[in-house]
Amino acid sequence: MQADGYTVTAPQFPETSLAADVARLRQVLRRQTGPSVVVGHSYGGQIMTALGTDADGVAALVYVAAFGLDEGESLGALLGGGPPAPALAHLIVDEQGFAWLPEEDFVGHFAAGVDSDRARVLCAVQQGLSMSTFEDVMGVPAWKSVPCFYLVALGDEALPPDAQRMFAQRMGARTVEASSGHLAMISHPAEVAALIKDAAEVVQRSSSESAAVAQHA
Repeated sequence: MQADGYTVTAPQFPETSLAADVARLRQVLRRQTGPSVVVGHSYGGQIMTALGTDADGVAALVYVAAFGLDEGESLGALLGGGPPAPALAHLIVDEQGFAWLPEEDFVGHFAAGVDSDRARVLCAVQQGLSMSTFEDVMGVPAWKSVPCFYLVALGDEALPPDAQRMFAQRMGARTVEASSGHLAMISHPAEVAALIKDAAEVVQRSSSESAAVAQHA
C-alpha cells in the first residue's frame, strides 16, 4: 500500500477493554489528514464498529474476516451460540482476565495457511484480549452510516465464513471471498490490498463528485 502512495498507519491497541481500544482508534484518526479508510481484522472489526455515530473523518470501513456486530449484540453471545471454532476451543484465561491462544491452536487453526515458522513467531507476540470485551454490548454500529467492504475468508477456523457472510450481507458491504484462513492479510495479502484499494478509490471518486457538485452549485 505504501509503495502505491497510500499513507498507512497501523496502530497498536491495548486490548484492555473495548473502550480503551476505541479511544486509541480515535486518537489515531485525529492525526490523519483527509478522509480515512479504516481496516479491521478479527476483533479489530469490533473496534471500528464501536465508533458508532461519531465516526468523523472515516470514509469507509474494510472488514477482513472481522466481527461486524449490530446494536444490542455482544461477542460473548455470538460466540456462545454454537460450538467453539477450532481456533478458540481451548482459550487460556489468565488470573488477570485476559484470553490467550495456546500455540498448538494458534499455529494449527488461527494461523492456518501461514508458514508454520512464521505462525509460531506470530503466536509468540500475541497480545492477551480482556475477557470484558466479550461482554460489551454494541451500540449503534458505525457500519450503518459508513460505506463498507468485506473480505470473507473461506477457510477461516476462528470466525466461521457463514458468520462473515451474514455480517457482510446485513451491512450491505461490497464483498469478496478468498481461499484463506483467518490471517488473510498474511496468507493472501494481494486480495486484501486490492479490497482496500477498491475502498480508497470509491472514497476518492465520492470526494471528487462532491467537489464537482459544490462547484456547480
